[in-house]
Amino acid sequence: MELASAIASDISGICGDVFSVQIVPPGLIHFELTHSTLATWLQSLVEGSGKWGDEGDKGTRRQGDKGTRGITKANAQCPVPNLFSVQYAHARCCSLVLLAHRDGLIKLREPVPNTSPAFWSVISPNPLPWLNGDGTLRLNHPDERRLISELIQVVDNIECPDVKGSVKWEKVALSLSEAFEKFWCNCRIWGEVKITSLELAQARLGLLMATQSVLRFMLEENLGVFAPLEL
Repeated sequence: MELASAIASDISGICGDVFSVQIVPPGLIHFELTHSTLATWLQSLVEGSGKWGDEGDKGTRRQGDKGTRGITKANAQCPVPNLFSVQYAHARCCSLVLLAHRDGLIKLREPVPNTSPAFWSVISPNPLPWLNGDGTLRLNHPDERRLISELIQVVDNIECPDVKGSVKWEKVALSLSEAFEKFWCNCRIWGEVKITSLELAQARLGLLMATQSVLRFMLEENLGVFAPLEL
């Protein structure tokens, strides 16, 4: 415990704004991302800033070599059977974000994309209201937390060269799409939530946009199939 406390103290001094650190007997060190770090990371998934944005830009450039050119006309029109639920989840995310723009929940700079966007250009609210007034994450529903956890795992897999070759991307994509479906079934955006808690509705839309950007990357870059804007 004494050694763990010394290590934890050093870590807290270096990156206390990123992790909260807790010592648990007999000497385990538990790390938890701070709410502000999660909010910044989710925002980066939406708008393509930071390292994820760099990865996304590389993905866009690669499409000319092995992405878009590898998607045949038949593939674009006929979703791959095993990945239909993933393509559906992606298309659903896109349609919901565009509906939110038309309803005035958010304002997009380019509201009618010709193809599925790598990232969304949100004019307002910017940044999205991820945090409550006390600095805690608004997204506290179990299905919101599960979807965030899935996104973290997927992005770790994408950005970590040591594990890329061993990842079963179809399984990972299906797991993310299932988490999205649970979230969409149990976490409302319109109706009473839109009226009584606009900022929660906007945060959930942000989670939709983050999910769409990750699904698009996996579909086009890791699985080599079309990421449809609509079905």
